[in-house]
Order: sequence, then structure tokens, then C-alpha cells
Amino acid sequence: MSATNRAGGYQGTGSGIAGAGGGSHPQTHPRAAVVVLCAAGIVVALMQTIIVPLIPQLPDLLHAAPSDTNWALTMTLLTGAVVTPISGRLGDMYGKRRMLLASMGCVAAGSILCALSSALLPFLIGRGLQGLGFGTIALGISAMRDIVPARHLGSSVGTMSASLGIGGALGLPVSAFIAQHVGWHALFWLCAAAAGTAAVGIALTVPETRGLAGGRFDLLGAVGLAATLVCLLLPLSKGASWGWASAATLGVSITFLVVATAWWRWERRHRTPLIDLGVALDTPVLLTNIASVATGFAFYSMQLMPIQLLMAPAGAPIGLGFDMLMASLVLAPSGILMFVFSHVSAWLTGRAGPRVSLAVGGLVIGLGYVVFLVLLLTGGFTWWIMLIVACLTGAGLGIAYSAMPALIMRAVPVAQTGEANGVNALMRVVGTSTSAAVVGMVPTWSVVQIPVSGGAIVVPDTNGYLIASIVSLVACVVAAALAMAIPTPPRLEIEAVAVLGGRDRLEP
Repeated sequence: MSATNRAGGYQGTGSGIAGAGGGSHPQTHPRAAVVVLCAAGIVVALMQTIIVPLIPQLPDLLHAAPSDTNWALTMTLLTGAVVTPISGRLGDMYGKRRMLLASMGCVAAGSILCALSSALLPFLIGRGLQGLGFGTIALGISAMRDIVPARHLGSSVGTMSASLGIGGALGLPVSAFIAQHVGWHALFWLCAAAAGTAAVGIALTVPETRGLAGGRFDLLGAVGLAATLVCLLLPLSKGASWGWASAATLGVSITFLVVATAWWRWERRHRTPLIDLGVALDTPVLLTNIASVATGFAFYSMQLMPIQLLMAPAGAPIGLGFDMLMASLVLAPSGILMFVFSHVSAWLTGRAGPRVSLAVGGLVIGLGYVVFLVLLLTGGFTWWIMLIVACLTGAGLGIAYSAMPALIMRAVPVAQTGEANGVNALMRVVGTSTSAAVVGMVPTWSVVQIPVSGGAIVVPDTNGYLIASIVSLVACVVAAALAMAIPTPPRLEIEAVAVLGGRDRLEP
């Protein structure tokens, strides 16, 4: 990417309100818009976790086989991954506010359909519609660049990034409580109401932006990207049940290589591509995205392992015998720490730069894994030590996830912030999907059978968790190393940011 383009990106960040869609409304109420956008991010994050307490019951609730009901998770993951970069590009072209409203509409419609469902097919369609709202966080971050004064942009973006962790942490205990005491349909009615409320808030507080990218939407590129992502994520999410060497897994993986190559050639030649690969391959953006994959991997591993250990029977090699609600409450504070440390990240970024923040975040998550490994080796598990591990992870994620958009926005032109943030969010999804596959597979290599009332169950032993934890710790180190390898901008650009950052806004 040229220095001219990067300067364009910096001007957008510094201009604050300059890009807003006219009138005094956005200049008068930027704080309200930030609150609403963060709330919308929490709503979308809830869609990933509300289903977890229902997974064991879904075959009975939907009158379907367990192998089919597993698609309730996979469907949302696939649609969310596909729509995130597409909605970012559409936001750059036609307006971020418009796409935010469309995202909330999809979440509301999908939640209503799930709430009315008692069969598998409509429920899966509803979960797919919920996944179409996953572009909200990337769109919200890009919208903040247009409406928030420069001096508050870092903390606002950090809070928006942290909404992913807040929603994820709150989702488990809230959904477990409602499912146990009210009913599972009530979960989705609550999600529909939350999405509708967020849509009203967006309509009232978030302005439409000027300076849109324009051009024609690359429909073939969107179809190619969707096919590429499905062929990439489907084997990762279903490989364990299909068999990693099965014909289905190998066939879809080979299809991924063919489709990805064709899509790449198309995007490189298209005049207005869905994703500007020249921007995506620019060194700062590329290294940030690869570090995002590694961070997403480490994040989701720590989502998967502690909950299994807390809920494993007390007779297992490692287990505390908690129910879903109690286990979720132990882990819930990690979301609060993620929120708090997103502001620490903004402070650190202002003094040392976003690449240092990303590296520090990766190392703090790594510290959580070091404590976790010590516990695995010594066997000293208690609920409060697991709480400490979860808090370290939440703090590290708050720092790292808040730094990623800052790195992206300082490296891309203003008109491509939605697209670039969408691709970065996609990289996190790729990381979490890979983690789900690897961490879900590794513990099954080392299992033991323990007796329980009415029979016996198979649970992972210590060796499986050790391998998964070591792999995840390596991912943390890789993320930190890649972050420090990201080049700093030329001094001229830094000075431009300093000049612009000293103003609340520039007049259009």
C-alpha cells in the first residue's frame, strides 16, 4: 500500500466527525451512538453462546438425531464467517448505518423463527439468520471512525471490540438460567427483543456516513468468497465427526483449494473487487490478520477447556463436578475483565502504539496458559484458580482485540475501513474455528472411562489437555512475535496523526 493511501486512512481517523452524514445530530450525541453500537455488539456475541446449554437437549427438543442438531452451531458459524467481510464491503459502498440495521433485522428475524420452531429445519434457518448479524462488530468499529472525535476513538473502539467477550461471558450463565427456569423458547424471544431494541437505538443515534466507496458490488466475488469459506470452515468444524481422512473431509478440502485459487484470480483482475487483495497483502495488514488468527485460536481454546474441566465429574482425573450454571458463573468475570482492559489497551496504544498492545495482550493470554499448565502438572485445581486463569485470559483479550482495529485503521484508506475490519474479524473466526477443531480433537486422543450412576462415561485425561494447552500457548507466542514484527508508520504519517489527533473534529 502506498504512503498516500495510508495518509488517507489517517485523515479519516483524525477527522472524527468529518465523515458523518451531516447535521448536528451525530456531533451532539456521539456517546449515545457508541453505547448503542457496543450494545449491538453484545447482542450479536450472545448468539454464539446462548445455544451451548441447549446442545445436549436439542435432539429431544427438535425431534432429530444428535449428528443433525450439531448443525445448530455450525450453521451460525458458517453464515457469520461468510457475511462478515461482505457486510463490511457493503457498508463501505452503501453506508454502515444501513448495514447495521440490516444486521440487527436478520438477528431479530432469526431469533423469532427459532422461538417459534419445534422442528430442526426452521430452527437451522433461524440460526443461519442470526449468523448474518455477525458483521455488526466490524461495521460498528468502522462507523466509530466516522462519528467519534479522535481523542476518544481508541477507547470507543476498544469497548466495541470487548463487546465480543462481554456477550460471550454473559451468554452462558444467562442462557443456562433462563433455559432451566423459564424455557428454551424464551431465550430466543429475549434475543429478538434485544436485537429490535438495538436496531431502534441505531436508527436514533448512529448517522449515515459520507465519503462512501461507491462502485458496483462484486456479486461473483461474494459467491466465490462464500464458497471458499464454507469449504474451509466445514471440514474444520465437522472433521472430527466425519473423520479427518474420510472422503467427505478430503473432498471438501480439495474443493477449497480449487475454489480459493479461482476466487483469488478473479479478485486480482476485477476493477472493483469485493476484497482489495493489494490492501490485504500489505505488510501491516497481513501481519495483523495472521496475529488475529493466532489470538482467536488461543481465545477459543480457553473457552472450550475450562468449562469441560469445571463440569467433569469429581471422579474424573481432572474435574470439579459443577453444573452448567455454576461453571458459567465461575468463568463470567472474564468478560468484565475484557471490558476493563480494553480501556487499558487504549491507554497503552496511545503511549507505545497498537502493535505493542497486541503483543502484550498475547503474552497476558499466554500467562493464563502457563498457570493452566502448572495446574495440569500439579493437579491443584480449585474453582478460584480457574477463575484467575479466566480473568488473565479476559484481560489479555481485552488488550489484544482492542489493538487489532487500531492497527487496521491506521493502515488502510478511510473508504476501506469496513472491508478491512470485516476481513480482520473473519481472521478471528478462522482462528476460533481452527481451535474448535484442534482442541476438540486433541483431548479425544487420550481418554479414560469413569463409572457414574447408571453406567460409565468417557472423559479426556490430563495428557489430552496438556497437548491442547501447549499448542495454544505456542499460538500466544506467535501472536506476540507477529505483533512486534508489524512495521511502524513513517514518521511523516505519525506526525500527521498527532496533528489531527489534537482536534476534536475537522469541518467537512
